[in-house]
Amino acid sequence: MPTPPPTGLPVEAVTPEVGQVLGGGSAVLMAAPGAGKTTVVPLRLLGEPWLGAGRIVMLEPRRVAARAAAGRMVALLGEEVGATVGYVTRDDRRTSAATRIEVVTDGILTRRLQGDPSLPGVSLVIFDEIHERHLQTDLGLALTLEVRDALRPDLKVLAMSATLNAEPLAALLGGARVITSPGRQYPVEVRWVPMRPGKSRAVAVAGTIRRAVETDEGDLLVFLPGVGEIRAVGRALGSLGDVDVLPLHGRLSAGEQDRALRTGPRRRIVLATDLAESSVTVEGVSVVIDAGLARKPLYDPGSGLTRLRTVTASRASADQRAGRAGRLGPGVAYRLWTQAEHATRRAWADPEILTADLAGLVLELAVWGADPADLPWLDAPPASAVAAASLLLEELGVLAEGRPTQFGRRLVGVPLHPRLATMLLSAPTSARRTAALLAALLSERDVFPRDRAASTADVADRLAVLHGTSQRGHVDLAGLAAVRRRADELERRADDAGKDRGASRAQRVEPGPLLAAAYPDRIAQSRGGGRYRLRHGQGAVLPDHDPLAGTEWLVAADVSGSAEGGGDARVRLAAAIDRADVEQIGGGDITTDTELRWDPAADDLRSVTTRRLDALVLDRSRGTAQPGPTTAQALVARAVERNLVDLGWTPAGRGLQRRVQWAHRTIGDPWPDVSDAALAAAAPTWLTPALSRARGRQDLQRVDPSFAIRAALAGRDRELDRLVPTAITLPNGRRLVIDYTGEQPRISARAQDLYGVTTHPTVLAGRLPLAVELLSPAGRPIQVTSDLPGFWAGTWREVRREMAGRYPRHSWPDDPARATAGPGRAGRRSP
Repeated sequence: MPTPPPTGLPVEAVTPEVGQVLGGGSAVLMAAPGAGKTTVVPLRLLGEPWLGAGRIVMLEPRRVAARAAAGRMVALLGEEVGATVGYVTRDDRRTSAATRIEVVTDGILTRRLQGDPSLPGVSLVIFDEIHERHLQTDLGLALTLEVRDALRPDLKVLAMSATLNAEPLAALLGGARVITSPGRQYPVEVRWVPMRPGKSRAVAVAGTIRRAVETDEGDLLVFLPGVGEIRAVGRALGSLGDVDVLPLHGRLSAGEQDRALRTGPRRRIVLATDLAESSVTVEGVSVVIDAGLARKPLYDPGSGLTRLRTVTASRASADQRAGRAGRLGPGVAYRLWTQAEHATRRAWADPEILTADLAGLVLELAVWGADPADLPWLDAPPASAVAAASLLLEELGVLAEGRPTQFGRRLVGVPLHPRLATMLLSAPTSARRTAALLAALLSERDVFPRDRAASTADVADRLAVLHGTSQRGHVDLAGLAAVRRRADELERRADDAGKDRGASRAQRVEPGPLLAAAYPDRIAQSRGGGRYRLRHGQGAVLPDHDPLAGTEWLVAADVSGSAEGGGDARVRLAAAIDRADVEQIGGGDITTDTELRWDPAADDLRSVTTRRLDALVLDRSRGTAQPGPTTAQALVARAVERNLVDLGWTPAGRGLQRRVQWAHRTIGDPWPDVSDAALAAAAPTWLTPALSRARGRQDLQRVDPSFAIRAALAGRDRELDRLVPTAITLPNGRRLVIDYTGEQPRISARAQDLYGVTTHPTVLAGRLPLAVELLSPAGRPIQVTSDLPGFWAGTWREVRREMAGRYPRHSWPDDPARATAGPGRAGRRSP
């Protein structure tokens, strides 16, 4: 067995202890950046007796890290990759029968565990850079620990990190020992260069780079949150003479990544995302410039959308980045924030399992046959995110009642998000190439630069370029090649998953229906002006200039951020679909409901029938309401809302209401409250039966509420007439209606009509005198009295004198009590 020569790296001092501890089961190795843990530890463990003929599987969180780690180990052994040391990534495999150390990306371990949980031939699993806490890493660790406890008690587990809270991890591994290796080989000077307010970040970073190029030696490694910022800083730098400016991120090809990692004949400035933070060694670096940011996918269970957010990097992340400057000699780390701000940053970044979309994890666990709550986790997946993921998988047809469908079991082996894997495997053979290109486009990179304001969200334009039928300018050529390579791989995967082989394949297929298979929840309906409503109610928007903005129906594949000045998300990638596509996709989820609404224009009740796909309205029609309980209920609600004014009140009905209500106020029990408010409150009981055959407003107007008042009297009609009569009859035969609107009932009549009345009119069987209003011949009030005989005998003389002068043609006797009532019209009736 080949043995590497001594490296002099700090971790060499603790590798014997690591081997000894692993003989008993598990260990945690804490080794700071530059200690050599990734390269040295696996090689030194090959000679341990407990390993026997078994292999070591070491997980790296990124493809570029897996390839780089294997490359550094074989360089020490003087071999080629694929001999003693090999690697396996999603799209590349370099191993042989002689391979003892396999460096794999974390998803590869999950696939092997799903294929054979006993991990035959594997004696040790190493989780390198476990502090990054990628979702697949946490899943792989949980499954590995379950396998160790249930099937493979001899399986060894080693977790390695530079920055991690080691104690919880050691406890999870079963009380594993924590072994610590010395820190970095050379000191790193930290220089704080906070940005000035209002200054562009790209300009500030570029300025710091120029300063470092002039004052410091060695290659520069610059940490930026994403590809857009890398491009912006590259533009801001411009030409720097004999210095190479190289990008480093996950979208690049292996060759492009290798060029950035290795030293060259000229000085380098490597503009990198956080993939250069750990595992990956960028050769020749002695200066680090850190913008202090990272881009993380954050899942919102409420909207069902995952959005990339730019967040401040943790203190542990900043330490990892700074450590890259001290591997060759004393280095310098520039930080574009203040030392005081640094103290307030989080110690560690949030693990992905707490913030990411869990659809893939939930599907893996369903196929594994485990409930998430039953597995050993460093951080358990949030129940709300698990529930949201389960709902999505049910909607995709991948789960049924929590169990994977046959389709779901085929799906789990495809290295894509379940959405995209569903699209790929469900696509007809003629559409498979287009589905593969779409999946590659959405999982890898956009072929149109996002920083161009004129770019369209339409994936059809991108497919035209990918199919080679369009020569559109401003295309990311490297991205184009990467997407095509990935699409080739995915087509092979679709074949391996059981799709028909060898059938002819069309070159162009409409992308909308394909995308809808992956994003059935993101079918969107136009609200006008480039604004859309997604299937489950969320808002989304396209820029006005986008050619898709006038399309009635879309599938929004990439929805992120929010529109400026509002809460709608920004649609970044989408495809048009037809109404017929929506009908077909919706299928059994389309519902038809009928509701009754009051139409203000017609001032009547109308039946509104709506066909919906969740929050999206497919059709809406209006018609006349049909008789029935629902119609009656709607009409009752309208009558109550309008305080019963729409009912068919008659003068007699209102008069009866006033009499009963006066009795209720004056006497109380047993006289009921029949005010409008009381009748409205009881309307569901008395009005609903009267509307059993009603259709609308006219039927309301036919209902006289007096029947409800008489029903409330409960047979006391005669007693009401005796105590609270409708009217009194004068000696001359005229009938005066009594007004019960005030506290004291009142009648009004011309004085001449009251001549001969010697007893004051009363109600309540003589107990309460009426207020008698005497009117002039012109109908104007003369006097109000509750003692008419007393008025005749007293004040009348003065009234008579005044009235006789004003109305000389009318009779004004000295003693009206003895006079005979004169002819004339009846007294004024109460309103």
